Amino acid sequence: MAQPPGPHNTSDASGSFGADLQRLVAARFARETPDGPTPIAEVPLSDAPSPSTLGLMLGHRSCRQYSDAPLHDELLDLVLAAAFSTPSKSDLQQCSVILVDDPQRRSAIAELIPTMPWIAEAARFLIFCADGRRVRHIGEGHDVPFANDHLDAVLNAAGDAAMHLSSFIWAAESVGLGTCPISVIRNHIEEVAEIVELPDHVFPFAGMCVGWPQQLRRLSPRLPMSVTVHRDRYQESDTAELIDDYDRRRAGDYQPPPNQQVDVDRWGAADFYGWSLEKARMVARRERDQLAGFLRRQGFGLD
Repeated sequence: MAQPPGPHNTSDASGSFGADLQRLVAARFARETPDGPTPIAEVPLSDAPSPSTLGLMLGHRSCRQYSDAPLHDELLDLVLAAAFSTPSKSDLQQCSVILVDDPQRRSAIAELIPTMPWIAEAARFLIFCADGRRVRHIGEGHDVPFANDHLDAVLNAAGDAAMHLSSFIWAAESVGLGTCPISVIRNHIEEVAEIVELPDHVFPFAGMCVGWPQQLRRLSPRLPMSVTVHRDRYQESDTAELIDDYDRRRAGDYQPPPNQQVDVDRWGAADFYGWSLEKARMVARRERDQLAGFLRRQGFGLD
């Protein structure tokens, strides 16, 4: 019987796709290859999903433009089955997904977020929920108390929802679907929970648009792994310089007209508008103050 490739033998594991994997890594993280760095622009938008998991993940692009082709239940169920096969914290399985198929409910959610028309335009819209309700009911059924009503219970359920959402993306993209997660539903967490009638101990973690892509976005560069991957201890001695280099590399993606810069009325128009400036301005906006109160009203302890 043939043996699977060893864990470090990437040429065997990826077969003829090895060179393309290196190209995707070089483009995503601005790494050198034998032929020099690969500009993002040289990674075509029309690339088909890779036959390898690594290639699929390295080539991920969000989709915000969808065709009008339907996404039938049979395929969606298969993708969801793959997503629910992901690891779960202590096998507690604290994720639930709401398929928002009712036109009125979906329209009500889309109207809350008019800047994201793809919520209404994608073939299907889902809500991934952190679900701490089931495990409590299981305990009640066995006459066993739930002894961990504190912040970790929220983190455990949210972690399950995040992992299942991520797995859904890779499963969907492996069959050619496009996806776009919608975290901004937490800006409207009370309204969304009411629209889809969430009970106590369940909260919406993120929405998910899914459908057949009409057009994919360009490959989005990521911070160099020298910023995000640490060895033995947290290190940030060169972080400022590395992020500045990253800003310069992404300049083509982050030079909108002055009137499209984040909160230009508050901060003024910047001559150079890099990724770090945009993100700094974004988190300078205070939002989601209602989350803790909502979670408490849903029955979660936050101590």
